Amino acid sequence: MIELTAPELAPRSIAVPAPPQWPTQSAAEIAAQRARIAQLLTERRAVLVAHYYTDPELQSLAEETGGLVADSLEMARFGTETDAEMLVVCGVRFMGETAKILNPEKRVLMPDLRATCSLDEGCPAEALTAFCDAHPEHTVVVYANTSAAVKARADWVVTSSIALPVVEHLAAQGQKILWAPDKHLGRYVQRVTGAEMLLWNGACVVHEEFKSFALERMRALHPEAAVLVHPEAPDAIVAQADVVGSTTQLIRAVTELPNRAFIVATDAGIFWKMRQLAPEKQLLPAPTAGEGATCESCAHCPWMAMNALQNLEQVLISGDQEIQIDAAIRDRAVLSIQRMLDFAREHGIGRPTKTT
Repeated sequence: MIELTAPELAPRSIAVPAPPQWPTQSAAEIAAQRARIAQLLTERRAVLVAHYYTDPELQSLAEETGGLVADSLEMARFGTETDAEMLVVCGVRFMGETAKILNPEKRVLMPDLRATCSLDEGCPAEALTAFCDAHPEHTVVVYANTSAAVKARADWVVTSSIALPVVEHLAAQGQKILWAPDKHLGRYVQRVTGAEMLLWNGACVVHEEFKSFALERMRALHPEAAVLVHPEAPDAIVAQADVVGSTTQLIRAVTELPNRAFIVATDAGIFWKMRQLAPEKQLLPAPTAGEGATCESCAHCPWMAMNALQNLEQVLISGDQEIQIDAAIRDRAVLSIQRMLDFAREHGIGRPTKTT
């Protein structure tokens, strides 16, 4: 394996917001608000699409109203398959942008357009374009956690559930890969596939918080537990995993492995779906405690936390917070996204994890 790095790319400082403080609601108030939102979805001919990392109230509401709870790949597919006139995307901005790129004729709303992603923020289109132009012999593969403008510069877009087979396919053709933006996922893909890859220096602020020494101690306390790790985590965390995979793959592991307990190293929002599908299993959040930590396990994206029932209802009333994509960017970005979707279909990759 040839390992290439990009030492000239210094890590970019990302301003991480404090998680929003939503007003406390009684069970009756929550039920009433959910009923109002369901009615608004019907009136607007809208469908709710939520990521596994969002609040459990949003995930359950999406399923109850005929929407979808899924990973990035299935969220992208779903918008093209539904006959709804409006997509309401609960997640972060790149997910809403992807939905709009694939469905330019539909309105795409989000509860808060400020909900971004540290990977997206750490990979500006202008800087990536300059990096790509400096290495024209490389095929540009970008993670889905990027802006529409970055996707417009890419040859391929991938999600964590499809990154390995795509890069393996390209490497088999002798192609050299320029990968952006997640260096941890890039290194994992590089190790598994043996591809020649040049890596952008980006990382997820949530997954970087997992602490390897603390995980080692937790494993010693729970030797029966399988360790499930998302590949956005650092190498020292991935090295301790029994299963490394996308959100959907980790959820599937909880339902299929015989272990009664699991240590889970990804965003805590995933526990709702895991508990729904495997209520008898013990789920333990991987530790983020360590030097400079403020809690034992605080792995939850602050931008995902910007999605809540309160602003979801408001956006359905007002119709604002709508995703808009420049037509020229959309025309280029749709090519790299569609290439991923076509590859997934041809190779039978993915489909949502269903409630059983």
